[in-house]
Amino acid sequence: METKKPRIVILGAGYAGILTARRLQKLLRHDEAEIVLVNKHSYHYLTTWLHKAAAGTVEDERITIAIKDVIDSRRIRFIKDTVTEVETTTQRVMLCHGEPLAYDYLVLALGFERADFGIPGIKEHALAICSMNSARQIRLTVEARFAEFAKQKGRDGQEKLTFVVGGAGFTGIEFAAELAERIPALCRQHGIDRQRVQVINVEGAPALLGGFAPALAEYAKASLENMGVQFRLSTRIQSVDRDGVTLLTEAGEERITPATVIWTGGVQGNRVVCNEDFAAVRGRIAAEKDLRAPGHDNVFVLGDCSAVIDKRTGRPFPPTAQLAILQSAVCAENLATLVRGGSDLKEFVPFIKGAVASLGSHDAVGEVFGIELRGRLAMMMKAIIDIRYMAMLGNLRLLLGKGKLAAYVAPEGVVGSK
Repeated sequence: METKKPRIVILGAGYAGILTARRLQKLLRHDEAEIVLVNKHSYHYLTTWLHKAAAGTVEDERITIAIKDVIDSRRIRFIKDTVTEVETTTQRVMLCHGEPLAYDYLVLALGFERADFGIPGIKEHALAICSMNSARQIRLTVEARFAEFAKQKGRDGQEKLTFVVGGAGFTGIEFAAELAERIPALCRQHGIDRQRVQVINVEGAPALLGGFAPALAEYAKASLENMGVQFRLSTRIQSVDRDGVTLLTEAGEERITPATVIWTGGVQGNRVVCNEDFAAVRGRIAAEKDLRAPGHDNVFVLGDCSAVIDKRTGRPFPPTAQLAILQSAVCAENLATLVRGGSDLKEFVPFIKGAVASLGSHDAVGEVFGIELRGRLAMMMKAIIDIRYMAMLGNLRLLLGKGKLAAYVAPEGVVGSK
């Protein structure tokens, strides 16, 4: 009599989910477990490149990869659907369109959502970089604002076309740089004086790129200022409405109108995990040392859904792609151990190598292995990181296909420009 294979269900095909699936298809034999991957899209996308798609400096297809090209369909069953609920008591995943999906082991890797911190109007009137669809919406909105401004520019020679970027973390700084880089082409296209377009970055902290050395943060600030980006540091967004944004500075309130607001000031884990079973805080579950959810021996939490404490600071590590990639390796090995009846699970001990932030297509800044990088050297390191990840997803076919390799080793042009 054939023994029923345990079913491993992976929710989400972001960095953590897709790599866990790929590692499992190598670690486990076909007869050891059934592997199911659930994702609401048929593609995986590079979250660390969303700011480029949002600014319109790369085509969408440059940062998307079909899931079927990454997984072995003979080993992994892919379900395109949206997860609505996880029932741990019955060990079932509820889907928006399909039948409930039973699991023996579950991997929660559902990614992030926008966190608005209760700021009035953020949800209703600000755009956010949190998915391919949202990035596309931002690009189309930016282009529409230029077209609208060109039609009415003769009415008031003093009015400016203003974009306010909320948050000066990685996403905010990288997006502001990409947008500033694209603006000259959009101005030429619509016959608009560059001096009438402004990008303003707003940050509550006194410096940008928190976690970077002050000298690196100052380098990044100077680089963006050379591209025309203005900064409002030690300034909070008080509210956003359909006309613009109200800022709260040390001197009092400042009103900027009209303005298009792009919010990058915070993220939280997927709302699916925000239930009593997981005791998530802002959508993040405090993972055990072996990456399992507290009180659930058969549920692993990865990526933006997890909170892994940095022993040096006592605070959670930032939910980065690097952390998710590292988690996927330990999670896959621990799942293979459990499937084979073992109990000696590996402890997740993250070794964070550093980080690099792009400052448009011709500049970057970062710190890797404690070494501060600027300019061309930082750009080269950024390209190496991206190429290495693409290699993890498969082989050279993915790098050479659709011009992806060129996108990582050479500055990208502007979408729609000549």
